[in-house]
Amino acid sequence: MVLIYHVAVSLDNFIADQGMIDGNINKSLFLFDGDHVPDFLTDIQQYDSVLMGGKTYEFGFQFGAKPGEPGYKGLKHYIFSNSMHFESNDEVELVKGDALEFIENLKQQGSGKIWLCGGGELAGSLLKNKLIDQLVLKVNPIIVGDGIPLFGNVKSVLKLELVDMKQYSNGVIKPTYNIIYD
Repeated sequence: MVLIYHVAVSLDNFIADQGMIDGNINKSLFLFDGDHVPDFLTDIQQYDSVLMGGKTYEFGFQFGAKPGEPGYKGLKHYIFSNSMHFESNDEVELVKGDALEFIENLKQQGSGKIWLCGGGELAGSLLKNKLIDQLVLKVNPIIVGDGIPLFGNVKSVLKLELVDMKQYSNGVIKPTYNIIYD
């Protein structure tokens, strides 16, 4: 299976600004409206499953989601958290312990696409271990200065191959890169 990190990001490489971290989406500078949104909703239909860190999953709670419920209908959810507590079900599986081993095994099962939805620390760990195959970045025309970094605290040096680029009227651009590991 192919693992794709498909995420919104600021120009200074943050996946969440202080408004989102504080749980106040109305204070976020990220663009939640525009012609990139229908494209995103179409794009996520290509995925077979979605991976999220616990904080990313909890972000949906402010919109009425409950623990154990899927954030995206029709996708198998894998939530990586050692601190959350809920019963796994057919749609949402809570994964505690070694996320890397679990994801390595998941990638070896059949074909298809796995969406890494968010979790900068999780993304950094996966990148460090060469498990992310492709980046799809919804680059918002904002600089937030501080927040949750795209790859957490991981500082990698990598080559990327641009395979697609789309620009939207509201200033969002969506480059798609294959990651080239040495």
